[in-house]
Formats: sequence, structure tokens, C-alpha cells
Amino acid sequence: MSQAWHEELQADVKSGARVGDRDIADKVRRAVLMQRLPPGTKLPEVTLGEVFGVSRSVVRKALTRLASEHVVDQRPNQVARVRAPSIEETRETFAARRLVEGEVVALLAGTLSAETLDALRIQANEETEAHRRGDEPARIEHSLNLHHLLAEHSPNRVLGGMLTDLVLRTSIVVALYKRSGLSSCYQEAQHERLVELLAAGEAEAARGAIHDHLLGLENLLDLSPRESSIDLKSILGQSPAI
Repeated sequence: MSQAWHEELQADVKSGARVGDRDIADKVRRAVLMQRLPPGTKLPEVTLGEVFGVSRSVVRKALTRLASEHVVDQRPNQVARVRAPSIEETRETFAARRLVEGEVVALLAGTLSAETLDALRIQANEETEAHRRGDEPARIEHSLNLHHLLAEHSPNRVLGGMLTDLVLRTSIVVALYKRSGLSSCYQEAQHERLVELLAAGEAEAARGAIHDHLLGLENLLDLSPRESSIDLKSILGQSPAI
């Protein structure tokens, strides 16, 4: 976890705003998605309670919420950790997302309003601009926003809910397995092309575009076996709290 994120948390606490379990869950989830909290990071209840100025019971509720979303692992009598999916789970998660998101975009093709298409274009364009200026956290956020918009507008609400879950789970996987030395998993113009296929009503082409996009993303990952050496001290350095 970065010093910048620690300072952001401290600023929130000092502002006097009341912090609840949902707020803590939102902060941790965002940090994982933005690759600020690596998989395997320990999340002690006492430390989180000190950071947010809340009781351990509030922290425990937040961690339970995050565990239900597959963001953290909670085991009896052990400190919660940011999840570190196995290689097998990684492959299964990408395969599931290809099936689900492929069906969602096929259903959406030719049905989206001009307003929704504009919202998707804005996210695609903002992602490209963030990549060009080297702002990886912003690029990730705009990419996630685009896929969440697709899930939100899915005419099949069950598939939409599944997609929301799978987008989060694949993002955690990318944070763990992104190839060493690779600054970004950005794929040039793929989101822009997808939006135009949706606008044109090209259902099967949109499905194919999603399959290609996700296969390309999976191929950018290093899925060779590795040992995790992450611990709280190495992440926090001299910082007094998480």
C-alpha cells in the first residue's frame, strides 16, 4: 500500500466524517482495484480500526462484506488478507467472464440509447487519454467504469450481476499476475471499437470483440507459479498505520 493512500485515509478521518463499514469496504476495494493494495496484503482489524477511527466490530463488518465480494480472504483465527487467486482460478475466472460478458454485449447490441452510448464513449476516450499521459490508476478506473456500465444496462439482470462480480475478480487477478515490467494492460482502441459495434447493432461482432479483448488481457499476464512474499511491514515501511 502506498504512502499516498495512507495519507488519503488519514485526511478522511481528520475531516470528521463518520466512517461506517461500507465506507471502509469501498476504500479497500478501490485500493485493490487500483493496484495499491497487492494480493496477499494483511489487513489487521486493529490497524484498520486505528486508521479509520472505528471499533473492531465495524472493521469486522467491512471485512465480511469484502470477503463476500471475493476481495479478501477471511479465515477463523487468522488475519484477513487481500485475495491471491490461484492460477487455475485465474483461468476459470477469465473463461467465465468471456462467456458472461460476451452474452451481455450481444444482448445490448443495437438496444442502447444515445445517452448510454455517449457515456461509454466518454469512458473509452478517457481511458485512452489516461494511458497517453501515463496515469495508470485513472486508466484502470475508466476501463472499470465502462465494463460496469455494460453490466448495469444488461437486459438480463442476473447476467449483469454476474458480470459486475467477474469484472472485480479479474481486476484482482490482473493486479496479481500482471507481467513484470509491464506498465499497463491497455489494449489500443479495443473499447472504442466495442462501443461502435454496440451502436451498429453488430451482436456477434461485439461478442467476438469481447472474447478477443479478454483473451488479449489474459495473454498479457504471467501465470507461472510464484511464491508470495508480501507482508505488512514491507508494504508499510515506516508508516505508522495501514
